Amino acid sequence: MDTLFSRATVVTMDESMHIYHDGYVGVTDGKISYVGKNPPPEDDKPREILDATGMVLMPGLINCHTHLPMTILRGYADDYDLQTWLTEHIFPKEDRLDDRCVKAATLLGIAECLQFGVTSVSEMYDHVDAIAEAVAESGIKANIARGTTMFLGDDFDFETFPACRELVAARDKWDGYDGGRIRIEAGIHAEYTSTHQLWDALAEYAVNEGLRMQLHLSETAGEHQTCLDKYGLTPAQVLDCHHVFDVPVTAAHCVHLSEEDRALLARRGASAVHCPVSNLKLASGVADVMALVKAGMNVCLGTDGDASNNNLDLFEEMKLAALLAKEQHHDPTAVAAPAALMMATVCGARAQGRQAECGMVKTGLDADLILVDFTRPHLMPCHNVISNLVYSARGGDVCLTMVRGKVLYRQGQFPTIDLNAVVRELAEYAMPKVFHAAGDPTP
Repeated sequence: MDTLFSRATVVTMDESMHIYHDGYVGVTDGKISYVGKNPPPEDDKPREILDATGMVLMPGLINCHTHLPMTILRGYADDYDLQTWLTEHIFPKEDRLDDRCVKAATLLGIAECLQFGVTSVSEMYDHVDAIAEAVAESGIKANIARGTTMFLGDDFDFETFPACRELVAARDKWDGYDGGRIRIEAGIHAEYTSTHQLWDALAEYAVNEGLRMQLHLSETAGEHQTCLDKYGLTPAQVLDCHHVFDVPVTAAHCVHLSEEDRALLARRGASAVHCPVSNLKLASGVADVMALVKAGMNVCLGTDGDASNNNLDLFEEMKLAALLAKEQHHDPTAVAAPAALMMATVCGARAQGRQAECGMVKTGLDADLILVDFTRPHLMPCHNVISNLVYSARGGDVCLTMVRGKVLYRQGQFPTIDLNAVVRELAEYAMPKVFHAAGDPTP
């Protein structure tokens, strides 16, 4: 045994929702090798024992929708509606990004994720090679999609279109990297930022190559209604006509789905990614989690990017997801604390196609584990550990994050990320390039 966590409150999130008070979890060769109330047999002596007294040991959180490079845009353009925010503020700055900017911003985003207990992310952006390099160096898990927009119509050619060539190159180079720690997925930015020629081509490519798909879906009422006016179909329905949901899809937002949409997506096995903080900040609306679950959909959580959130704290998303559902349905039992915690762990793993490797503290699964310090004043007393995790805990309460048995964050330190170098790269290269390019007005 490599590592033994001792005397922890172990929240397993397994099928029976076992909780072990003063429990023990062993890690061997990157896998969880022991879980129990009592210490493991003496003949299996660990190389390292971590005393977790006063700590909660639980599965790492899974952020199923984010844009890590957008850390560079944190706080840049706040208090706008989505379309104004995107077209007048975000897209023009994103056009100035290069691989060097994106890698530095991604590493900063990964550090933020690890600090907040996130062990796996579903990432959608461009400059995929730079993102994958950052993920590879850091040790975090990631399902990476090349988010694609396209308005060429019949002039579109999958073989020559730059975003599609980038996807193919990323798939060839990175898909399955480090035993599947990195997975490459196809990505459609949204129905309203592309046309059917792209949908057809990406759906065919995903089916043929066995890839999953990421997309934004019915995020705003305007987007949803414009699609109805244009096609006589909702975004979900029109994309389904073009076989987009023939592969497993993580659909971000799902705020304005119809009842028919929810039934359709459930039949297709799509996962809805609830991003409550971003949706509220952009005044896009609130997804109806209870209706999604009732329809049979897998519902997980995402933060969206730092530019629209403005942090990557999935604990905040858990709490807000629970509170919003209660208000929506005028029912205090809606999205109870265990359900919110499942959305951030078990359901997230399912959405990423990683349910056989993570999402629970269970023998045989990857040791993707976090420790949460329950000696903090706002976490005492603890009458119910799951309640405290959802309603009281914050990302800053995480004191250790481990992926596949390797510690990637501990008490403010990042063993795999030179954070000082990342900050210098952002300050000296990326920020001037994006925000002080030639021709910009002098502040």
